Amino acid sequence: MKRKNDHGFPDRSAIVAFIKANHGKAGTREIAREFGVKNADRIELKRLLRELADDGTIKKKRHTVSEPDALPSTLVADIGTRDADGELIASPTEWDEVESGEPPKILIIMPRRPKPGTTAGVGDRVLLRVEPSNESEGPAYRGHIIKVFDKAKSRILGVFRALPEGGGRLIPVDKKSADRELNIAANDTKGAQDGDLVSVDIVRTRSFGLASGRVKERLGSVKSEKAISLIAIYAHDIPLQFSSAAEREAEAAEPANLKGREDWRDVPLVTIDPPDAKDHDDAVHAQPDDDPNNKGGFIVNVAIADVSFYVRPGTALDRSALDRGNSVYFPDRVVPMLPERISNNLCSLVPGEPRGALAVRMVLGPDGRKRSHTFHRILMRSAAKLSYAQAQAAIDGRPDDTTGPLLDPILKPLYAAYACAKRARDERDPLNLDLPERKILLKSDGTVDRVVVPERLDAHKLIEEFMILANVAAAEMLEKKSLPLIYRVHDEPTLEKVHALSEFLETLDVPFAKTGALRPTLFNRVLAQLEGHDYYPLVSEVVLRAQAQAEYSSENYGHFGLNLRRYAHFTSPIRRYADLVVHRALVRALGLGEGALPDSETPESLSEVAAHISLTERRAMKAERETVDRLIAHHLADRIGASFQGRVSGVTRAGLFVKLSETGADGLIPIRSLGTEYFNYDEGRHALVGTRSGTMHQLGDVVDVRLIEAAPIAGALRFELLSSAGEAAPRERRPFRAQRKSSKAHPGRSPKDKKRRPDKHKKKSGKGKKGKGKKGKAW
Repeated sequence: MKRKNDHGFPDRSAIVAFIKANHGKAGTREIAREFGVKNADRIELKRLLRELADDGTIKKKRHTVSEPDALPSTLVADIGTRDADGELIASPTEWDEVESGEPPKILIIMPRRPKPGTTAGVGDRVLLRVEPSNESEGPAYRGHIIKVFDKAKSRILGVFRALPEGGGRLIPVDKKSADRELNIAANDTKGAQDGDLVSVDIVRTRSFGLASGRVKERLGSVKSEKAISLIAIYAHDIPLQFSSAAEREAEAAEPANLKGREDWRDVPLVTIDPPDAKDHDDAVHAQPDDDPNNKGGFIVNVAIADVSFYVRPGTALDRSALDRGNSVYFPDRVVPMLPERISNNLCSLVPGEPRGALAVRMVLGPDGRKRSHTFHRILMRSAAKLSYAQAQAAIDGRPDDTTGPLLDPILKPLYAAYACAKRARDERDPLNLDLPERKILLKSDGTVDRVVVPERLDAHKLIEEFMILANVAAAEMLEKKSLPLIYRVHDEPTLEKVHALSEFLETLDVPFAKTGALRPTLFNRVLAQLEGHDYYPLVSEVVLRAQAQAEYSSENYGHFGLNLRRYAHFTSPIRRYADLVVHRALVRALGLGEGALPDSETPESLSEVAAHISLTERRAMKAERETVDRLIAHHLADRIGASFQGRVSGVTRAGLFVKLSETGADGLIPIRSLGTEYFNYDEGRHALVGTRSGTMHQLGDVVDVRLIEAAPIAGALRFELLSSAGEAAPRERRPFRAQRKSSKAHPGRSPKDKKRRPDKHKKKSGKGKKGKGKKGKAW
């Protein structure tokens, strides 16, 4: 192609080609610079550009020119869906379909480590830097996120219910919007069938009557199996499919061999997991230390699947793992962080098969304290796959065919090492909030069979303590080598929360003498005093709510709950990206071979990763919790009018939240249904107090309720109170009151206010203190 004509002026075709190659960035100045146009020739260039614009060859806008149908280099777009590879697809927010036809599609390109504020999902509105795609297939444009705006307020996820006359209604899946149905006209259904999960754009709102919506996308039927978790997956934009590139990398991976590894195949490591575990990424072994200088001590080996060997930085597998951040566990399915070929095969420490692992060998003194540790890249062969109950039964004198031969050589040394490690743990005195965790068991059709509370065994505690020791060793090693890492941190409670807890315990006459530095021991002392009392669950809940939420950070400020100065997640790289980063850092620090943390990683870049995976962890927790709520609401939907016993799990100005003893389901007793009198919200006592009678409904109260309404799609239950705390379960209202002279005080008040009306001394609520339910102790 000629760049200039015979007179030395730029050729028309060359100018048009330059404009196409510099999408949205070419103006008169840039063209003049490219072709050496100077002085008076600039007038001729402007005239030529006007001609090209007039005949439709180019489009002129302000100071830039582009192809007539091209998108500008920067635009606002809405992310509407994902393609078959799971990649985000956006369309311009402002687009005239009547004049220009279907809006062009833009493939969102996500960097391996997104900058803060640039992680987006379906339903988000974003500012993009756009460029033409060079691919022969797929969207014509590629977009890089500059900024994420608030999620589109007009997009709602719900279940489509068809109407006989055509069209239908949308039942929102969000609890807060469960009673705000949308009307969908017959020509706006996009072919949705009754029971389909759909995303809908609000097209018109009304002061009276239903708002109208238009189906944007059909996501599948909620009548099919595993539909309940599907709602949470789409509502929280959890990636469900891996990209084809990630799947190809996983399929091409080869099993690890002895190259660059120590041979530990003769070390009888065993895995101990839940009976339904699909992947086994940690194995343990212990033996008495034969060093005469460490008599009574133990050597504990913890081997962790070597995920860093397969998932290399910058690959498609790495990008998908970072995007997910962690695996998400629903009662009916797992959305894994890594493809099954990696998580359930090459990195699963199955018995009898050689597997690559990163192992830490720890020497414990007779006092249980870790004296030293070393890390090793190994090839191992698991000696057995055991469940927690199976290992515990063997130790308790009930071995089976599998555990019988393992009892003396493997299991007894493991438990002896745990008993040793427990001495140091007890001395450290971490926060002792051992709250029961319920597990939902499903039928073959995906509905709830029953809800159980698995017994808390020493086998659980053994694995937890060894994993904590390994995590501490990883953090210490990387600090010693001065390498950046992602810590697992847990801040101490704020002074505001500690003060609120102190005031609450004062209403129960429970001593809370805070002296010196804040330590978990302070809370453990309170819990120990109440063990065996009816108030124990109540105080446990309040102590839990006083705690901060654990998170990931490149900056270390310790782990308050575990009472540790340094702590990093190392033991689950199959399901947590933070652990994968720590593995890579150890490989780099110790020169263990391939898959090391890149030299380009800095505390600043890891800070962005830590912020992202903290968000994905909270996303997973919320999605898991909502799915459980929906499953149990569906389970109870045919028991309207039935009575249940439960415990008040939350108190707000809206009413009482009750957790049922039978299933662990949470539901609301609206404050308006509590009686004819007015109830004040006493934040300090976590209670609603009647202004006339002084009747108090408090966090932790045992109550009898009747189920009035169940909304399975929203996961919402509404109850009616049948009995007060005193009627449901007469109990000692003040466990420490008997030691005082004021034992005849009103059961709902402390001695100093026994002559006052409850509404006269109601505590004013402070900002930011309102209880929002259990945060969980994902430490």
